[in-house]
Amino acid sequence: MDSSAESPPAPTESLRGQVRRAVIWRSGSQIVGQIVSWASTFLVIRMLTPGDYGLVAMTGVVLLLLNMLNGHGLANALIQHGEVSQRQQRQVLGMLLLLNLILGGVQFVIAPLAAAYYHEPFVADLLRVQALLYVTTPFSSFAYALLARRMDFHRQAQVNLLSSFLGALAAIGGAYAGLGVWTLVLAPGVLFATRAIGLTIAARAWMWPSFDFRGAGHLARYGGVVAGSSLLSFAQSQADILVAGRWFDAHVVGIYTTALFLTQIFTNKVVPPLNEVAFSAYARMQHNRAAVADGFVRSVSLVMLVAVPFFLGLAVTAGPVVTIALGEQWREAAPLVALLGIAMPFMALQTLFLPVVDALGRPGITARTTAIGAMLLPVAFLVGVRFGISGLAAAWIVAHPILLGIVLRRALPVIGLSLGSFGAAVRPAFAAGVAMVGAVLLARAVIAPGSPVATLALSVAVGGGVYAGMLWCFARSAVTDAIAMVRRR
Repeated sequence: MDSSAESPPAPTESLRGQVRRAVIWRSGSQIVGQIVSWASTFLVIRMLTPGDYGLVAMTGVVLLLLNMLNGHGLANALIQHGEVSQRQQRQVLGMLLLLNLILGGVQFVIAPLAAAYYHEPFVADLLRVQALLYVTTPFSSFAYALLARRMDFHRQAQVNLLSSFLGALAAIGGAYAGLGVWTLVLAPGVLFATRAIGLTIAARAWMWPSFDFRGAGHLARYGGVVAGSSLLSFAQSQADILVAGRWFDAHVVGIYTTALFLTQIFTNKVVPPLNEVAFSAYARMQHNRAAVADGFVRSVSLVMLVAVPFFLGLAVTAGPVVTIALGEQWREAAPLVALLGIAMPFMALQTLFLPVVDALGRPGITARTTAIGAMLLPVAFLVGVRFGISGLAAAWIVAHPILLGIVLRRALPVIGLSLGSFGAAVRPAFAAGVAMVGAVLLARAVIAPGSPVATLALSVAVGGGVYAGMLWCFARSAVTDAIAMVRRR
């Protein structure tokens, strides 16, 4: 039994260079992969029904709840701890296998209960098949952690790109073959399986698991805190689906979840790979708080310069975007997209705090703020749903700014940032974004374009020009700093 300490390999380049290379590979591959994924998704959406998406959204609540316990925190513990022996690695792999086999069995057993809650018997069949996904999770999580410890994101990026491509092919093939709702089960199954195999090969994660967990208490405790925080976040991320699934039929739930898909594309697809790289980078320089604070505030500024025009632009062009991207049968989603787009910048800001506080060894901060959100958001959704599905969407606009304020109060002192410094980092994007929305609404009122394509073209031209002009005239330093970060000056 090898108990020799395994530390991250000595870097052959500066940490800044490693982070830049990692971001380029991770985000670049994510962009390419998402182009493939989105192209297939928008094509499949046109061939399936809102009811199909509503049923899968209902199963997604159970999947996400149990996946909060799948050992992701254990994988993070391997990244966060400086020295981890081979024996401890084998113990983590054993924990991951044991946890996920139990979770798969639990999902299989409780499937009828979930179906009864939603009054949709078919939900049970979907959940039982989806339980097979837990077989792949231990291998992908473990291999990902080994690659992240080495800041080796380019191999991970290559695997993600390949698995995204194969998942997209499975989705298109299933839709054309007439599989209906099963298309939405087949595609992630192919993606998860190929990703687990690819990452295991890329990380050379060839070792037998150990089920003797003595001496791994510190890894388990760290993973447990992260899992607890993730479990609490379930109430934030899925409370709306739980409420909607109980109050509305599968068609309305499908309309709502598709609106969420559109508005959360940036938060769910662009921010996570950046956060993965950020967590590894913050963990490496966790003893230099000044460097962490500087890196965090500059990263937030850069991300929001892109996120704010995306979210607010989507809100103000919801009608033509939904019609062009999804088709006439999804027009009911447009008012929901407009409401959700207003709330999403606040949600995106919250997610940027997760990797930095966890890397600084304070996952309890995330757990406590998430616990507050777990109480706040369900109450907001229960009140909002009484005004229909639009009321449920509007609840996001009320609840998420409040939750962001709580996150700022708890997390900024840990990072070593003042509220003023944080506000200065995000102010340019929000100020220019509000001006952009006003200009688009005014231009459409004056010119009144007819077709959805003409409306969208006018909105993009006017909004993009005003946003860029506002930044260049009143926040040029933010733009030049962002360009310098990208170009590594």
